[in-house]
Amino acid sequence: MIAKTLQDMFQRYRRPGDVVFAVLFLAFSVFLLSQLGEQTKVVKRTKWFAQPGLWPTVALWMMVIFSFLHWLSSVMSERISGRWAEVGFWARSFEYVAYFLIYVMLVPKLGYLPSTMLFAVFLTLRAGFRGASTIAIAAAFGFVVTIVFRAFLQVKIPAGAIYEHFPETIRAFALTYL
Repeated sequence: MIAKTLQDMFQRYRRPGDVVFAVLFLAFSVFLLSQLGEQTKVVKRTKWFAQPGLWPTVALWMMVIFSFLHWLSSVMSERISGRWAEVGFWARSFEYVAYFLIYVMLVPKLGYLPSTMLFAVFLTLRAGFRGASTIAIAAAFGFVVTIVFRAFLQVKIPAGAIYEHFPETIRAFALTYL
């Protein structure tokens, strides 16, 4: 089908939750723009195009302008039902943020290896996988991730407080590799 008018080409259809997203993104953009003076400085005797804050300023103004236009087009579009169901769907994703925060709090207590293995198994169960082989694969995945990060990549991750209760020889190994 060939569009007959410019209006047909750029017709916008509203989606559930569109206005909520537009308002949140506009508020976030305005907040970031308001913080610009605190985060970037104007350097004297430097040309305008070489200022450290030039591109952040341009980017934030574009965010504000386009989020305002998104809000405006959302308000002007025909309203459809399902807004709060969509927002509820978005809010459910914060469940996984909470899981990650719990994981971050567990690592200094239990150590990286046990925390990662427990986290992988828990997320596997939470996703609905109940088979013994699937759970074993998740635990093995947690083990491999730990070994790769700690032993091979030598990422410095705080050791678990539980390692203090191990015998000296096992404790030294656990602090280094687990």
